[in-house]
Amino acid sequence: MKVYRFLSEEDTSAFCHKVTDALNKGWELYGTPTQTWDHKAGVMRCGQAVVKDAPGTYSPDTKLGEQ
Repeated sequence: MKVYRFLSEEDTSAFCHKVTDALNKGWELYGTPTQTWDHKAGVMRCGQAVVKDAPGTYSPDTKLGEQ
């Protein structure tokens, strides 16, 4: 099955570490990264979609972060 995740975090090194961790676990970048201003928190947020081929059959109970 193909699995999809959208990673997001404040625009700090924590975001880069989150994406790097996913890449090292076999996830691949999907599309371009995004940024937006979080008015409520007063911070910039980053996002990046990632995909991965994983064994099994998809169901809504699939724990995507554990793939």
